[in-house]
Amino acid sequence: MASLFRDRTLGYSRRDSTTAASAAVSTMSLGSGATSSSRFSTSSSALSPLPSPFPDLTPSLSTTDLQETAYEIFVASCRTSTGKALTYIPSNSSDRSPSPSPSASNTNSSSPSMQRSLTSTAASKMKKALGLRSSSSSGIKRTEGSPGSGGKPKKPVTIGELMRIQMKVSENFDSRIRRALLRITAGQVGRRIESTVLPLELLQQFKAADFTDQREYDAWQKRNLKVLEAGLLLHPHMPLDKSNSAAQRLRQIIQAALDHPIETGRNNESMQVLRTAVMALANRSSDGSLFDSCHWADGLPLNLRLYEILLEACFDVNDEASIIEEVDELMDLIKKTWGILGLNQMLHNICFSWVLFNRYVATGQVENDLLEAADSQLAEVAKDAKTTKDPSYAKILNSTLTAMLGWAEKRLLAYHDTFDAGNIESMPTIVSIGVSAAKILVEDISNEYRRRRKGEVDVARSRIDTYIRSSLRTAFAQLMEKADSSRRASRHQPNPLPVLAILAKDVGEQASKEKEIFSPILKRWHPFAAGVAVATLHVCYGNELKQFVSSITELTPDAVQVLRAADKLEKDLVQIAVEDSVDSDDGGKAIIREMPPFEAEGAIANMVKDWIKMRIDRLKEWVDRNLQQEVWNPQANEGGFAPSAVEVLRIIDETLDAFFLLPIPMHPALLPDLMSGLDRCLQYYVSKAKSGCGSRNTYVPTMPALTRCTTATKLWKKKDKTLNTKRNPQVATMNSDNSSGVLQLCVRINTFHRIRTELEVLEKRIITLLRNSESAHVEDFSNGLGKKFEISPAACIEGIQQLSEAVGYRIVFHDLSPVLWDGLYIGEPSSSRIEPFLQELEKNLTIISNTVNERVRTRIIADIMKASFDGFLVVLLAGGPSRIFTQQDSQIIEDDFKSLKDVFWANGDGLPVDIINKSSTTVRDVLPLFRTDAESLIERFRRSTLETYGSSAKSRLPLPPTSGQWNPTEPNTLLRVLCYRNDDAASKFLKKTYNLPKKL
Repeated sequence: MASLFRDRTLGYSRRDSTTAASAAVSTMSLGSGATSSSRFSTSSSALSPLPSPFPDLTPSLSTTDLQETAYEIFVASCRTSTGKALTYIPSNSSDRSPSPSPSASNTNSSSPSMQRSLTSTAASKMKKALGLRSSSSSGIKRTEGSPGSGGKPKKPVTIGELMRIQMKVSENFDSRIRRALLRITAGQVGRRIESTVLPLELLQQFKAADFTDQREYDAWQKRNLKVLEAGLLLHPHMPLDKSNSAAQRLRQIIQAALDHPIETGRNNESMQVLRTAVMALANRSSDGSLFDSCHWADGLPLNLRLYEILLEACFDVNDEASIIEEVDELMDLIKKTWGILGLNQMLHNICFSWVLFNRYVATGQVENDLLEAADSQLAEVAKDAKTTKDPSYAKILNSTLTAMLGWAEKRLLAYHDTFDAGNIESMPTIVSIGVSAAKILVEDISNEYRRRRKGEVDVARSRIDTYIRSSLRTAFAQLMEKADSSRRASRHQPNPLPVLAILAKDVGEQASKEKEIFSPILKRWHPFAAGVAVATLHVCYGNELKQFVSSITELTPDAVQVLRAADKLEKDLVQIAVEDSVDSDDGGKAIIREMPPFEAEGAIANMVKDWIKMRIDRLKEWVDRNLQQEVWNPQANEGGFAPSAVEVLRIIDETLDAFFLLPIPMHPALLPDLMSGLDRCLQYYVSKAKSGCGSRNTYVPTMPALTRCTTATKLWKKKDKTLNTKRNPQVATMNSDNSSGVLQLCVRINTFHRIRTELEVLEKRIITLLRNSESAHVEDFSNGLGKKFEISPAACIEGIQQLSEAVGYRIVFHDLSPVLWDGLYIGEPSSSRIEPFLQELEKNLTIISNTVNERVRTRIIADIMKASFDGFLVVLLAGGPSRIFTQQDSQIIEDDFKSLKDVFWANGDGLPVDIINKSSTTVRDVLPLFRTDAESLIERFRRSTLETYGSSAKSRLPLPPTSGQWNPTEPNTLLRVLCYRNDDAASKFLKKTYNLPKKL
């Protein structure tokens, strides 16, 4: 059949693409004397593809072998439906018009698809659907470097010739294939190509004489035999029984032929034996019947590997990252190989997804539209995966998606290292591919998933969650290394930042970057991507901070810097998490639960409290040590107060300064703790300073029961004419070293006053320090609590009161006791009046006035006055058996009391009159009793006693107890006036009522 098959011309402009194929296609330019090993020459631009997801083929089949076989299948599959062979138009025709093939007759029944002409106006629907951009280059020129062409750019005029150029097939090789197909078709008119074992038929069509030399022929024969071995023995369409005789025979034939080439040709006996074995295997079926089609290249994964090579032809030979514009027509022809390769649309979708994806990887990962096309194609794969449960398909799907997922996850598990400003555009697509692959693998392939309710697993969210956590842990580790390096680099600079402070700043910047750059991308698959990210960073930093805090033994500037930085970081991270989770069902509680508080403020607070405790303990120790050495010398300084007080106030002032110099964010919050400690120390100082100094009660005497009876002489012994006093043993000890003498007591009083005054100054200074503190707020000044001394001022006031009374009663009842008790009104009142006591009293008042601070002078003088008035009454009412008064002595007594008051009035320079009058009230009320006659006193005593004791006192008046609280209506006071009255009526009444002696 000598028919001439013509090609119609068609032109397309190619465009760039963004993905790359998974295997390198070598190219060749053949001359007439080229061997089969050089039919394809290596491309000048080396690709870097991923390993193929399809299982390895026999190592005896090289990439060139597979490429040649794939091209042969392509050409054979594109023959006419009538079974007539394909026409080849030599590409060196000068006018691009059809010319007859050397072995073809003139006919117009050639393949319409292969003969379709190329035009430059067509637009690829496939590229548009996949989102692939057009190439920046124009025209469809492709370089054919065969001898005779001179390497000049030439235009392919038909789809068939375009495919030859795309696969870098030489004209010579292409011509031989077409001649063979014409011969095969001529002998098998009406048969489909699927019913032909192409390598077998090719072996039968050519002999050594058809090749330029023996080496080319041998290589060609070996390739076809290896293809038969791969398709029928190594990767058969159906599983092969090891005992199959045809298989054993074919294996022997191929092994022998690989060592010693067999003679080929149509009527050769060796070929007949080979044909018998081959056809027996190619036509096998599961039930033993013969197929209409031959299965020699449709076994997995051989068919997929061959198809992968064909799909790679869709990429421009001059621009490996670009798919040609004519891809629609070319793909239509490539799909015609499905019959021989046993493929379908689902397997095509898998292969095409892989080829697009792998070409993107192989060409440097720069053409994002190719990556997007792979992602789009993967969406079709996802649909297919849900419609079939074929195990062979699932196996291929699993291996392909695993390879894609592995590549994607290698980048996504550390996406901070993978993506930057230059390639961030590719991240959404890579994430989409990773998530899509994972979902198909889990939801459509995993048996474990099928056994569970699908609602239990959100594959996309789970994967994104994993990517975020993994990548940020890696990024955090890198930030730690960076922070450590920064610390080392700055160690010689003043005040270098601690590592964790640097790290906190870097982590905060990382969180902001995450929120602005990565989270918006990942939010498509995980609604709380930013929350997960900051939670991960929070945990990572928290682990480091926890170790740091556990190693801190004292409050240092480095420790505070770290904790403050950590506190700021935590607030920033929590803010991001809250903002990201605002629309969540739980309001972000789940994310927040993943962020256990750093408690940095708590750690700082605890360390500051330890610092405060240490300072307070030291101050207390200082107080103990220095008060033991304090002599309370009035000449120690001009102010007449103790040097120890000056020192303790200085230490407190320094402590406050040191506290506000601490670089902490919580001065207002911790100030009350410091104030409380200092307050207690000052209270302790006051308490220790007044300890053992006695009080009013220390010097007030114990009143005797009565002084008119014989037992009275026992109470008032000659060797101690003073009243019996309650002396504190500690006071006695202090008296021995004179540390609690009147002047020393005055120094203590001055000291307490000085402390109280300085506390007011300190409180004002604290407010100033607080205002200057960076952590202070307006509300910190609205409430004075925590900024004032509370117990120490009261202790000072109480101490001043106690010691002031002690001074007064000590002077009157102790220091002036010889003058008062041994002199006043002893014997005859008119001859032992108060003047000597007043002289000594004035001397003491002068010394005290010159010693005490003027702010407390009035109080001390007033307390001396009160003690003097009380002493005057005690002499009158409990002065012992040496004293006796007549009614006429009342005037002497009243005049002496007036003189006593005048000492304190001091002609207006002393105490105010109202204070004198108030303090003298009791004396003024009692003195009239000394002017009253005995009968009246007795009657008033009876009436008062009855009022006090009721009807039980009518028959016998009870002896009233001594209270020491003198009052003109009080029975004991009235009775004592009667006991000291030198009067017969009084003596008789006392004798009759209480059997007291009549004589004193």
